[in-house]
Amino acid sequence: MTSAPEQNNKNKTKDIYYLRKAFTMTAHKYTYRNTTFACYRGYITQAIINNLAPILFIIFQTKFSLSYEKLGQLVLVNFVTQIVTDLWASKYADYFGYRKCMVAAHALCAIGLASLGLLPLLLPSPYIGLTLAVIVYAIGGGLLEVIVSPIIEALPNENKEASMSLLHSFYCWGQMGVVFISTLLLWVIGRDLWFVLPILWALFPLYNLFQFRKVPLLPLVHDGNGMGLKELLSHPTFYLAMLLMICAGASELTMSQWSSLFAEKGLQVPKVVGDLLGPGLFAVFMGIGRTIYGHFGERLPLKACLFGSSILCIATYLLTVFSPNAFLSLLACSLCGLSVALMWPGTFSLTSAKFSRGGTLMFGIVAVCGDIGCSFGPWLAGKVSDYVQSSGRTLSVWSGRGLNLEQAGLRTGLLIAVIFPVLIAISLLTFRKKKIT
Repeated sequence: MTSAPEQNNKNKTKDIYYLRKAFTMTAHKYTYRNTTFACYRGYITQAIINNLAPILFIIFQTKFSLSYEKLGQLVLVNFVTQIVTDLWASKYADYFGYRKCMVAAHALCAIGLASLGLLPLLLPSPYIGLTLAVIVYAIGGGLLEVIVSPIIEALPNENKEASMSLLHSFYCWGQMGVVFISTLLLWVIGRDLWFVLPILWALFPLYNLFQFRKVPLLPLVHDGNGMGLKELLSHPTFYLAMLLMICAGASELTMSQWSSLFAEKGLQVPKVVGDLLGPGLFAVFMGIGRTIYGHFGERLPLKACLFGSSILCIATYLLTVFSPNAFLSLLACSLCGLSVALMWPGTFSLTSAKFSRGGTLMFGIVAVCGDIGCSFGPWLAGKVSDYVQSSGRTLSVWSGRGLNLEQAGLRTGLLIAVIFPVLIAISLLTFRKKKIT
């Protein structure tokens, strides 16, 4: 007769056997390579929800009579919602599990994008319809932002910094695809059928939803050994990392969100040309920068690259604003994409290398700071632009250049954003990368 301990051992051996068999069968079809590609598509989804609405700003302004401030408020609603979601995910994502959160994130992104095309036409107030749609897909975007990076960080990659940069490059390729495809489709089908675009884009996260139901995932920190909030906030360097991320988000999104409108209204170029040479090439250069670092990052010092990026960012903002030539302004706007390419993933990598036990909480807090910058930067530019136009007060530097108040306002709004890369350069001079265990 078999004793109780022996029977328990047999049961455990049997359980381990079936678990290994099940994992082997799953891994045969879905591997960590599939996980990596699903994460890439997750960041493309993030690019869709952040960049589709700004392409439609001109249409929203003309069809629904929205002011620049209301357009800026849509950006603000998007990222404030993502901030709230980031905070929630930082605390509860580990409890619910990465898989459930990723499936929910893609479902919300798909529903929100479809609503962006339908609710403004169905509700009495188009602005309320747009706002509701933005809130829904922003919740999904917040979940993606917090969880995708730690999923990649947890995979068995040799060079974490390069892997993180390569992951974030797919945000850029997604942004480029959104800009080019949406601009060309609008040109083909006409502005009256603009609502078709978000409905079509909703199919992309819907597909990735089913992929995340099957791919293998790993925890970032094992055995609950991650750092708590109090421990993270006890280190002054973590506050510096938070400031870096705020400024990284603001530097990237202010130019990205307003470049389409600036090109058409501020530089007086046709919308198709402005979109392709402005936000379109911005995304291309940002993708190129992140891809290059993704492949050669192990040979390049991250901190020095970030410092050089901040200096280039300052130069491109100033050239965009002050150049008397529309082509040079658009070129500078595009090159700004290269200058901000490394800021977001680079700050993630710097912080992750510094706080090796930071876990999901650390990624979540840093993502919150990034979203604060993403919301505050474009909102500030819109607020300043509206102030110049409504008050008639403008900088003396614009006098004699034949600019109307709208053009002067847009340039002044972008000029204010130079403060963000300046703060990045200053912060990097005091950042120390020594690991905290």
